[in-house]
Amino acid sequence: MSCVIFGAGKIARGFIGHLLYISGIPCTYVEKFASLTALINERGSYFVNILGNPEESCTVTGAKALNFAEEEAVAKAIAEADAVFTAVGGKNLPEISPLIAMGIKEKAKTGGKLNIVTCENWKLPADIIRNAVIPLLDEKELEYFNANVGITEAVIMRSAIEAGKDQLEKDPLVVNVQNFWELPVDASRLKGSLPEIKGLKLIKSFTGFLERKFYTYNAANGTTSFLGALLGYEKIADAAHDERILEILEGVYSETARALSKKHNFPLDEQMAFTRTSKAKLQDYTIVDFIERNARDPIRKLGPDDRLVGSARLVLEYGIKPHNLCIAIAAAIHYFHEGDEFAHKLREIRETQGIDAVIRDVCKLDPEGELGLLIKEKIELIKEKGWLK
Repeated sequence: MSCVIFGAGKIARGFIGHLLYISGIPCTYVEKFASLTALINERGSYFVNILGNPEESCTVTGAKALNFAEEEAVAKAIAEADAVFTAVGGKNLPEISPLIAMGIKEKAKTGGKLNIVTCENWKLPADIIRNAVIPLLDEKELEYFNANVGITEAVIMRSAIEAGKDQLEKDPLVVNVQNFWELPVDASRLKGSLPEIKGLKLIKSFTGFLERKFYTYNAANGTTSFLGALLGYEKIADAAHDERILEILEGVYSETARALSKKHNFPLDEQMAFTRTSKAKLQDYTIVDFIERNARDPIRKLGPDDRLVGSARLVLEYGIKPHNLCIAIAAAIHYFHEGDEFAHKLREIRETQGIDAVIRDVCKLDPEGELGLLIKEKIELIKEKGWLK
């Protein structure tokens, strides 16, 4: 029994790889960057530090990796695997799809079931892979694919946090992770079964689960990060205890909860209980997470389907005015960090072309539409509060 994990970043090593290791299932990482591939193969192990629960921390041994360029070896690893996981970031799924297709072609020669599980905070990640893979298969391979290959989604609830300089000097592959152990997976799209993995939670009625997580956890994270940056905080937990931010955050939770409840027929009180798990995570001081990391690349995070604008569009679609989400968007539009090239680009658009250009070209909204006008109203509000310097 074995598995393949596309990506060897913090979530890949500190959650998926960790769960496989404690389940006694060997895995091979498939990584884009040659330096990281070489480091994993050279060291063969890394430490997973469970924040707030050090007794559960452990050293993962037997780690090995392949580089994207090793196409034949990657295809062979997929063909021999019981399951493939992806943890590369949603925007990178098209890049790995040809490699996955090569593995499916190889697997088709010997037969057997194969499940591919996307572990991405992204919209419809399984569909992205499916739609990219199918055109690369011939008729016979496609017949095998339709009968034997499942492509499904997981929801990633464990956070992985940047390691400190001292930790990295001792172990450059060390990962700090949240004390969370469940991996919810959509069971309805599996072909056959997944290996017995500790923490795996198969969910038959998965509809809306990923969207529910994204528009609750990610919207709240974006709200806290961008408002926290505006108000001078460095750490997420500190910002999440500021009463000014909390008032807006509670409003965001209410807006997204009511919309999600309407869309997916969740009981509203159940969804509000889900929001409290998000708030508890943001306020957890044992998770030392920095605003700069979470606010990084504001242009992507202001995209039309991302955590803030996407949430606001969803909320408005269900007849709810996203007042609080638009305050968070207003803060995000004014985010700046010296070390973030995308923050520099955002500032350039804002200062040379104006707010309407940001709303139109980054958020992909009509500046004179309902959301565009509401965002501009909230920009004036945060100016009145004295939050914009």
